Amino acid sequence: MFDRRLLRNFDWLLFLTICGIVAVSLVVIASTTVNFTGDPLYFAKRQLIRFAIGFVAMLIIMSIDYTYFYRFAPYIYIVNIVLLLVVLFAGTDGGGAQRWIDLKFFELQPSEFAKLGIIISLARILAAQEGNFDNMYSVLPSFLHVAIPMGLIFLQPDLGTALVFIVILFGMLFMAGANVKHLLTYVACGLAVGMPLLWHFLKDYQKMRLIIFTNPYMDPLNDGYQIIQSLIAVGAGGLRGKGFFAEGTQNYLGFLLEQHTDFIFSAYAEAAGFVGAVLLLLLFALLIFRIIRVAAQATDTFGMLVCIGVATMMIFHVLVNVGMTIGMMPVTGLPLPFMSYGGSSLLMNMMAMGVVLNIGMRRQKLMF
Repeated sequence: MFDRRLLRNFDWLLFLTICGIVAVSLVVIASTTVNFTGDPLYFAKRQLIRFAIGFVAMLIIMSIDYTYFYRFAPYIYIVNIVLLLVVLFAGTDGGGAQRWIDLKFFELQPSEFAKLGIIISLARILAAQEGNFDNMYSVLPSFLHVAIPMGLIFLQPDLGTALVFIVILFGMLFMAGANVKHLLTYVACGLAVGMPLLWHFLKDYQKMRLIIFTNPYMDPLNDGYQIIQSLIAVGAGGLRGKGFFAEGTQNYLGFLLEQHTDFIFSAYAEAAGFVGAVLLLLLFALLIFRIIRVAAQATDTFGMLVCIGVATMMIFHVLVNVGMTIGMMPVTGLPLPFMSYGGSSLLMNMMAMGVVLNIGMRRQKLMF
């Protein structure tokens, strides 16, 4: 039974920030897909329904004492591995990758939910270690724990999501008390040995994505086309933007592709301009700040590490997604949290926020 006294510690500012970003998302999705179907609000309605489902999932997660997640972390990890294996053998194809499980009423993308699952299960391992990182080998169990699902995701192939796991791993290890010199040594070894090996296994289009962003005009009509159109859209927004619904030429005339999914920030920047883009980024900064604040106030190491994992995930997603729309990062297909159209991503993010709010509400023991 949910104790209403926990609502005294509910982070309303974090919740309202989430709602604010989702509200912006719905406007942009409606604006960019107005000509896609007979119903101009078709995609916006679907995303609103997904948000409602995510909101219910968030409430359910908030009602469960987060210490139960610690107890069931191994089972969460196993379920994630099983789902990732199912994708490889029975998943549906899309965009040259096999990342989804068709449930008829919903296309489940296990790699999205694996992010939260790994954060929870890794937090348990690190919390149990109690800061004992005496040598370089003390972090190897954490590396192996993350390497298995990361490898399965890389085989889909989904390089962008696989990289998210590396960032989450190092962010949580750092906050758990791992030796910085040891972590830097692993990073150096990874760059020296892992990068050439990784390059060998990348598909041709993945290699091109890592090259073309440095100069999209190398191939302006094919691989560089989307980056060029994104840069034009962002620049065309000017200071105050061109407005929503048929006002932006890059969006409305169809020059910018994936304008409601991966490149929704480009569409928004053209419509809202520099001022609107800065305001949106400030909302994301506030979101991440509140998550870190909950981490700082958590009553135990497990809760703190879970929040840090979520914050690290959010930071990486925002930096990479916004970076690729302005030509500062390669195109990876990582969605912009709470903004990009898609069910699995939005649902996972809402669940992650449910866990963070849960930890925040239980930062103090109830007095009887």
